[in-house]
Amino acid sequence: MTWPRRLFLLNAARLAAASTSLLLARPSNAAGYPFSLGVASGAPLPDGVVLWTRVAPDPLDATKTPPLALTLRWEMAHDAAFRNVVAKGSVLATPELAHSVRVDVRGLQSARWYWYRFMLGDAVSPVGRTRTAPAPDSLPDALKLAVASCQHWEFGSYAAHRHIAQANPDLVAFLGDYIYEWGAYRLRHPAPGERIVRRDESFTLDDYRRRYAQYKTDPDLQAAHLAAPWIVTWDDHEVANDYAADRDERLAPDFAARRAAAYQAFYEHMPLRLPPPRNFANVRMFQRYDWGRLARLFVLDDRQYRAYEACPRPGRGGSNSVTPRACPDLRDPRRSMLGLEQEAWLEAGLASSRARWNILAQQTLMAQSSQIPVTAPDGGRFWTDGWDGYPIARRRLLDTLAGTGAANPLVLGGDVHTFYATELRRDFDRPVSKANPVVATEFVGTSVTSNSRPQQRTAEYVAMNPHIKFGRSDKRGYMLMEITPAETRTRFLGLDEVRDPKTAQRELAAFRVEDGKPGVEITAI
Repeated sequence: MTWPRRLFLLNAARLAAASTSLLLARPSNAAGYPFSLGVASGAPLPDGVVLWTRVAPDPLDATKTPPLALTLRWEMAHDAAFRNVVAKGSVLATPELAHSVRVDVRGLQSARWYWYRFMLGDAVSPVGRTRTAPAPDSLPDALKLAVASCQHWEFGSYAAHRHIAQANPDLVAFLGDYIYEWGAYRLRHPAPGERIVRRDESFTLDDYRRRYAQYKTDPDLQAAHLAAPWIVTWDDHEVANDYAADRDERLAPDFAARRAAAYQAFYEHMPLRLPPPRNFANVRMFQRYDWGRLARLFVLDDRQYRAYEACPRPGRGGSNSVTPRACPDLRDPRRSMLGLEQEAWLEAGLASSRARWNILAQQTLMAQSSQIPVTAPDGGRFWTDGWDGYPIARRRLLDTLAGTGAANPLVLGGDVHTFYATELRRDFDRPVSKANPVVATEFVGTSVTSNSRPQQRTAEYVAMNPHIKFGRSDKRGYMLMEITPAETRTRFLGLDEVRDPKTAQRELAAFRVEDGKPGVEITAI
């Protein structure tokens, strides 16, 4: 029987409310395997976790997936062999959401590992491993957290994700730029030395769906999703470079439609605990997760609600590099990075937190990073797309961290394709003192693949900004954190050669933050 004939019979049976056991699909070792994009889990709660997959027999050609609603079965078990199945059910994959599904499995035991899989007819997905968060009143011994961001397909292999999977984390936090909106649509990373041509930029929903499908075919990325639950947020390249709120670099009049398409594609491809939005013009992404009383993680969105970047180039939107004297808008107190609603939500969550560690998982470097000495006549030079472009909003956030009394604030970031360890204080231009204490410790991860500046230039930035205690831009990789009640230890792990999928990794630096003592203690370089 041909594949189209099978689908005809399937849809007829579904519409007649017949058994979905008539669903047929090709096995995993044949062309047209429906689970070519793997499976994933995320958004762990003490009693639940979200499971994700998407039916895509041909990742780059959505027309190969029939325009029908397909019924998938799913199972969750205490063991990888599925001898002890604890939950199961079915879920409808509809063409309106690119045949993606999210299952919010509830009623699970806290602080426990589970295994899960999806089935479509006789096709079985890869088996993923996930876990629930600890009970709300418990104080876990540890949380192993992997942190990654910025994985442009064109600039290397995803070996960092292979190492993340091997590290056996409890949780993975991905801080944005899961895709990049431009690049050739093909199912292999460019070989070393191969010329990269910028083309095929994503503008439509179909474009973004193809881009996610392309990225998700990578076996190392799939392995990291199989290893543990993820929490995710987005940055600019899920939509367009340096966009702010409803404006892009081009000042395109139809950008709102483009952003909505990109937001929908993000929703379709991530294990999010969000109800399907009525439309994707706005999607609330900021969220909070508790790891018992050990850690509270605030996952922030600094793109959707921000004020436009200050002082852009003439006729353009997006970022610029400016001095305070030439750009007085930098000091406008009305400008926000997070938006007033998210700022208030964050303050309330910090004020109510009983966690030992309060972690802000957000997109970019928060510490001031002047590109010339701030003692220069113009008072330094600052990149406007990051927190340096929103200094009053940053000061409000640091005031909130200090004023709420939330214990041990840690700020995590990505975006800048550089490892940084910094100490955050209200006034970066004055030394640490009783009146200007260290408010929080910040760790920023490099990119999974995306290029950065030469290390010599980064060393100059570190020298000009004494609150930045470490900077390394010449290596790609990720961060691995061990969070315990007594301390947090963070390791910066870099790849030897990002274009080699079999590359080794090395520890570039390690740091310790002691409970009750904000600041960076370097334990290894």
